[in-house]
Amino acid sequence: MAATAPINLGFLTVLHEANGYLGGYLVTNNWGRPLEFRLSTAVQPNRVQHILYAGTLKVYLCADLIGKTLVDKTSATAQLLVTDTEAVLELRQRVEVPVVWVAAPDDPAGQARAGTETCVEGARRGRGPILVHPRFPGDVSAVRELLTGLEGIVDLTEPFARIREAITEARKMGVASRK
Repeated sequence: MAATAPINLGFLTVLHEANGYLGGYLVTNNWGRPLEFRLSTAVQPNRVQHILYAGTLKVYLCADLIGKTLVDKTSATAQLLVTDTEAVLELRQRVEVPVVWVAAPDDPAGQARAGTETCVEGARRGRGPILVHPRFPGDVSAVRELLTGLEGIVDLTEPFARIREAITEARKMGVASRK
C-alpha cells in the first residue's frame, strides 16, 4: 500500500477595505489543519502611486507587495498556493510553486477563462472555476494531479472564510502582525 506524500497548501487572500489592502495567508496540511498564519498590515496607496502604477497598481499591491512578502516570511512551505483574489495570480511569476485562483461563481473574468487551457477545473459545488496563470499553462496538469489526491479531503474555498474570521479576531485583539 503506497502512502501519498503529505502536501501543504497555502491559502492567500487580499481584502480591499477603506483603510487599504490587507492580506492574510494560511498554510495548512492536506487535511486542512493550520500550520502557520500570517497577516499583513494595511497598505494604502497614495495618489502618486495611483498615477505611476496606473492599471498595474492592484497587481503590484496584491502579488508583489503583500503576497510575496507573506509567502517569503512564512516558514511552512506550500506545494500549492490557492487564492480567491485574481490579482494574486501574478504571484506565480515570483514563486516556484503553482498558484491557482478559485474564482467566485459569479466572477465574469473567471467565467470567461473557464474553457481555456488555463482552467484546471470548471465551476462546481458553489464555486467558480480553478485557474492557473496564463503564462504557466503547464501548471494545469501538476495542479490536477495534486487535487486528485485531495479529492473529498479539502474544500478549496473554506479556508478563506477562516482567514477572514481570523483577520476580524486579530483586529478585535489589537494584534498588529508584521508582514
